[in-house]
Amino acid sequence: MKKFLLAASILAALPLAGCNTTNDRTTNGALLGGVTGAAIGGLATGRGSGALVGGALGAATGAIIGANTSGREDRRRCTRVAYDRYGDQYCVRWVRY
Repeated sequence: MKKFLLAASILAALPLAGCNTTNDRTTNGALLGGVTGAAIGGLATGRGSGALVGGALGAATGAIIGANTSGREDRRRCTRVAYDRYGDQYCVRWVRY
């Protein structure tokens, strides 16, 4: 039963691992960490309280790691725009934050 729960939690969290934007990475990191932490905590202690503690710690850790692993291109903002000959807007100056 423990192997089934571990496999089910990994398969349930697997689709969340492929997103790229910062907000998606934070949310998906929290979900993936929470599911994994709950599975590990539940399997390690055999109680629901262990699963709750593991899930809370995993969600917090996953959110922090997900937010901090975004690329540098996600941490910049456009400060000056220009228009091409079709009227489409594009950025000509970026500021990192």
